[in-house]
Amino acid sequence: MNTYRFSDLSVGHSERFRFSLDEGKLEAFCALSGDCNPLHCDRDYARAAGFPEKVVYGQLTAAALSTLAGMYLPGKYSIIHSIETEFRKPVFLSKCPLEVVGTVREMDERFQTMILQAEIFDTDGQKVCKAKMRVGFLTKEAAE
Repeated sequence: MNTYRFSDLSVGHSERFRFSLDEGKLEAFCALSGDCNPLHCDRDYARAAGFPEKVVYGQLTAAALSTLAGMYLPGKYSIIHSIETEFRKPVFLSKCPLEVVGTVREMDERFQTMILQAEIFDTDGQKVCKAKMRVGFLTKEAAE
């Protein structure tokens, strides 16, 4: 887990990591969210709908954005204010692990926040998700 403070970062700083998904995570997300749509749970249904296999939940893919802020950029001292997410292409387990890239695009010293550009790619290098995140920093007193 990274421990960047606001003063440690600048525009252009990037972090990247791989995010693994598997059948167990699909099943757990189904149970947790209550979204049992057969597109995500039934291979035959997904194929009949025109997909090569079950489609990974978009929000399960987007869970990597929480990992980006909470573990990598900035890490321990992060607090997510907002996330604007765009799902660009369907995600399939056969195209995992996903690669997540976050880049600092803006820094707001007055509010101690930053804007992150986040992108998620499958193993073919296809961008499957992009997001704009506004992330703040916990104060030293609150974080210690």
